Amino acid sequence: MARSIPSEPSEHLQLMIAGYVLGDLDADEAIEFERLLTADPALAAEVAQMQNALEMAYAPAEVKPPSHLRSAIMAAQAMETNPRRSSRPAVTRSVRRFPWNQALGAAAAVVIAALAINNYQLRQALQATQTETPSETLTYVLQTETVEDASATVVVNPVTLEATLTVRNLPPLPPGQVYVLWTVLEQGAPFTVDDKSAILTEVLNVDAQGNAFQTLIVPKVYRSEELVSRVAITVEDAAAPQRHEGAPVMITSL
Repeated sequence: MARSIPSEPSEHLQLMIAGYVLGDLDADEAIEFERLLTADPALAAEVAQMQNALEMAYAPAEVKPPSHLRSAIMAAQAMETNPRRSSRPAVTRSVRRFPWNQALGAAAAVVIAALAINNYQLRQALQATQTETPSETLTYVLQTETVEDASATVVVNPVTLEATLTVRNLPPLPPGQVYVLWTVLEQGAPFTVDDKSAILTEVLNVDAQGNAFQTLIVPKVYRSEELVSRVAITVEDAAAPQRHEGAPVMITSL
């Protein structure tokens, strides 16, 4: 039994009708809409109404003059053919008036429908992008077996790539040395890394008590969480921390 559509089609269905009339549906959408059109005769009326609106914008219907005006036009035409038959003044032939209001209204309806389709497609693209990018924060807890009571936590927003780093009770370092935060990647990850598969992420500013709280921007790899293997802290030469010569003093567990 054919399924009837509601008296007022949903926004999605209205957009599909407009897209079908304008030829703006992709292959899958066109197949789906034609299936709905076959199953529901009432839907054909909606399509016809939209098609009529589009046709009116470019080919308005001819307007016939009233019967009394038509007689006057015919009489005037006869006088032009044989002016001696009548001494009455010539009647100017009526010019058909273009129904501008009707045509402009139909054109506006078509334009609005096209804009609605574009907005709907943009919303779908935005939703797809938001689905691909994780929206929840990522938390990395670094552990150590060599420094008693030391702790470190990195909380990352994968959308904005903003992160907060909290460090507690790291031993103060002698002059010329610094703590460095590293992001270690899985083998084969499509990012530039050093010979230890790591990216220098931040040089830490630890106070005299071994504490630090910093806001930083992390590498784009954090938008693909599965590519981050470890997060670690090492001690490096302050003049060249990028050499990555120190062993981890804190690191995330596997």
